[in-house]
Amino acid sequence: MREYKHQEIEKKWQDIWDEKQSFKAYNDYTKPKYYPLVEFPYPSGQGLHVGHPRPYTALDIVARKRRMEGYNVLYTMGWDAFGLPTENYAIKNKIHPAIVTEENVRRFKEQLKSLGLSFDWSREINTTDPNYYKWTQWIFIKLFENGLAYKKEMDINWCTSCKVGLANEEVVGGVCERCGSPVVKRAKSQWMLKITEYADRLIDDLDDLDYIERVKAQQKNWIGKSTGMEVDFTTTAGDALKVYTTRPDTIYGATYMVVSPDHPMIDERMSLIENYDALMAYRDEAKLKSDFERTELNKDKTGVEIKGIKAINPASEKEIPIFISDYVLMTYGTGAIMAVPGHDTRDWEFAKAYNLPIIEVVAGGNVEEEAYTDTDDGIIVNSPVIDGLAVAEAKEVIAKFLEDKGIGTKKVNFKLRDWVFSRQRYWGEPIPLVSCPECGWVAIPNSELPLTLPEVESYEPTDNGESPLAAMTDWIETTCPKCGGHAHRETDTMPQWAGSSWYFLRYCDPDNDQEFASMESLNYWMPVDWYNGGMEHTTLHLLYSRFWHKFLFDIGKVNTKEPYLKRTSHGMIMGENNEKMSKSRGNVVNPDEIIKESGADTLRLYEMFIGDFEKSVPWSDNSVKGCRRFLDRVWNMSQDVIEGESFSNELEITMNKTIKKVSEDYETLKFNTAIAAMMSLINDFKRVGHVNKAEYKALLLLLNPVAPHVSEELWEMMGFEGMITEQKWPVFNPDKVMEDVIEMAVQINGKVRGLISIPLDATAELARELALADEKIKLFTDGKTIVKEIFVPGKIFNIVVK
Repeated sequence: MREYKHQEIEKKWQDIWDEKQSFKAYNDYTKPKYYPLVEFPYPSGQGLHVGHPRPYTALDIVARKRRMEGYNVLYTMGWDAFGLPTENYAIKNKIHPAIVTEENVRRFKEQLKSLGLSFDWSREINTTDPNYYKWTQWIFIKLFENGLAYKKEMDINWCTSCKVGLANEEVVGGVCERCGSPVVKRAKSQWMLKITEYADRLIDDLDDLDYIERVKAQQKNWIGKSTGMEVDFTTTAGDALKVYTTRPDTIYGATYMVVSPDHPMIDERMSLIENYDALMAYRDEAKLKSDFERTELNKDKTGVEIKGIKAINPASEKEIPIFISDYVLMTYGTGAIMAVPGHDTRDWEFAKAYNLPIIEVVAGGNVEEEAYTDTDDGIIVNSPVIDGLAVAEAKEVIAKFLEDKGIGTKKVNFKLRDWVFSRQRYWGEPIPLVSCPECGWVAIPNSELPLTLPEVESYEPTDNGESPLAAMTDWIETTCPKCGGHAHRETDTMPQWAGSSWYFLRYCDPDNDQEFASMESLNYWMPVDWYNGGMEHTTLHLLYSRFWHKFLFDIGKVNTKEPYLKRTSHGMIMGENNEKMSKSRGNVVNPDEIIKESGADTLRLYEMFIGDFEKSVPWSDNSVKGCRRFLDRVWNMSQDVIEGESFSNELEITMNKTIKKVSEDYETLKFNTAIAAMMSLINDFKRVGHVNKAEYKALLLLLNPVAPHVSEELWEMMGFEGMITEQKWPVFNPDKVMEDVIEMAVQINGKVRGLISIPLDATAELARELALADEKIKLFTDGKTIVKEIFVPGKIFNIVVK
C-alpha cells in the first residue's frame, strides 16, 4: 500500500485547486448564495501563529460543506495592512512601509495557502491598495458631506516614544501598551465621526440578529444607554453644577459630589478655591491614566476635596462637600456626579476612604458595612417628598418635583463617544479634504480619488505632534475645489479601523473601478451570513463596521441595514503551560513546523478537536500526534474496503446517525464532537469487521471539510468519480436515526417532576407503570388520586392528581 506522504499530497491538491479554481465564487445570481466571513488579519512580520488557523478552519468547514450542498459560496481573504506596527518596523529598519507590507503579505499568503483553506483568492483585497482606499476615502467624504465628520480639539493619549495618539485601550498603567513609554495627555485638533447619532439603532437592531449573547452584551455595554435626569446642584460660589443620574429617587442620599479633575469649574472658580495647587497636582496624576483605567480598573478610590466651595443638595437643601476624583470623566454625562454611597459600590468605597456620611434611602441592607446596591426594587426611606413609595413610583414623583422647581430635566445618555478618526502618522489613508481660508474644509472631487500617499524620504513621526506629511510642502499646497483659491491638504491620516469598517462589501465586487461595489452584487451577496472573529473585536470593530454600513444604507448605497446576520467568536489557543502565547514566555508554536512534520490536515483536525471552539484551550503536542494517528487509520483502512453500493445492515443505523451528528455539529461549532463521532465510526468499522465502499465514501465526505487533502487523495485512490470537492453532501435517512430508548419527561399537574427511560414505541400503560415506580414521581403521587392521564407517544406523560 502507498505511504501517506502528507507534504507531497498536500502540495498536489493545493496546486490542483488553484489550477481548477475550485473555490471561486461566481456571479451566477441564479444559484443560492452563502457568504461566510472571517476577520482579515494584520500581516505582521512574525507571520501566522497557531491561533490564526482556528477561526479560519472553522468557517472553511462551513464553506466547504455549503459548496457540497449546492451553494455559491463567497469565502475570501484580504489584508488589514495600514497601521502602526508596520510603520514602526519600517522606521527601525529603514525600509519603506509599503515594502514591509508587501513582504508580510507574501509570507502570510504562503502560510494560509499551505493550510488548504478554500479562499477565493481572485477576490483578495488589501487596505493599502490605492484602488481599495479610493473607496475608503469616498465613504469618508460622504460622511463629511452628511455632517457626520467634524473636527474638534480634544485631549488625546500621546505616546512620548511612538509619537502618536493612542486609543484608551492602548494605554496600560500610564504607559504605551506597545512600547512601554510614558503616555501623556495632549490637546490636538482631531477629525471625529458622529457614531453617537446611531447609538439607539446600534442597540435596537441587535434584537434581529443571530449574535451570541455575550457579543450582544458587549455591544450594549459599550454603547451604555441609560435613562435618567440632569439635575442642577447650586454651589456656595453662586453657580450650579449639573449632574446626570439614572436614580433621581436616591437624591436625598447624596452626601457629597464628585467632579472630574479637569472640570471647568475648577479653573473658573480658582480665586475661591483654597487648595488650588493640590487640585492641579491631582489633575496631573489623572492625566497619566487612560479613561479605561480610571473607570474600569480603578479599585482604590482617590480624590481631593475642593476647599472653599460647597454644593447644596436641591432636595434636602443641605450643604455637601465637592471632591475631584479620577473615576469621574468629563466625557461622560456632565463631568459631575451626585454621590449616593448608601446605594452605589463605587461611591461607598470613596465615602469610606474619606469618612463621609452614608445615608440609606432605599430600605434594606446594612449600608455601614457594605454598599447596598440592589435598589431596583424596594421602598424609599429618609426622603420627605417620596418617603414610603416604591422605587418605580418614586422616580416619577421626584422627577416631577425637580422639574417643577426648574432644576431637573429628563435625559437619555450614552457612554459611547464619537469616534476619533485622526492619526498623526504616515502609514494610513490620506484624508481627502483641503482647508481653505474662505470656504473652510472642502472635500476634493471624486475625480481626484484616490488621493495617494506621497513618497517621502522620512516618515518618522514629529516631535510637535504633526504628521510627517506636514513637511511635504509640494503635496500640501493646493487649490480649493470650491473657490479656486489657495488651500492646503489635511496632513493627518485615517486610523487602521477605517479600512476594516467596510472590507466585507468590497469582496462582493473587488475589481469595480466605478463604485465600491455594484448594487447588483450587493443585492445578491449581502448580508454576510456568518461572521466569526475574536471577542476582542466585538466592541470597536463590530460597532464601527455596523455604523458605516448603516450610514451607507441611509444614503442608498447598500441593500441591508445590518452587515452581518450571524456573529460567533472563538477562544484563544494558549501555550502548553496554559498561558497566552508570547515570545517572552517561550511558548509560541509555529504552525509551519506542525505542517511540515505532521501535515496541514493534522493541524486543522487538531485545532478543531482541541476543545470547545468558543473557549480558550491549551496546546498539546501529544494530542497533535493523536490526530495524526486518526488520519493514518483512515488512510490504512482504504486497503480493506469491500464492495457495496449501500450501507450494510450492521452499519446502516450507525452510518445515518453519524451523518446526522457530524452535519449538525458542523453547523453549531461543535467540531470536537463531530470529529469524535467519526473516530467512533472507525471503531464501529473495526467492531463489525468490514467497511464497504458506500460507508467509506460517506466517511471521506464527512471528513473532507476538516481534512481536505487526505480525503481528496483517498477519494482518487479509491477510484470514486470526480473530485470530492465536487460531490454532494451526504444526507441521513430520518427513519434510520430514531433512538430505540428515549428519556421522557413526566409531568404532575403540568409541571415536570422527573424523567423515565422508555422504549420509543412504548404504550401508555408502560409509561404509567414506569412513572409510578419512579421515586421522584412517587413524592407527588403517593396518597393522591389520579384523575387524568395524558400520554403523547415519544414525547411526554402528564398525570393529573388531586
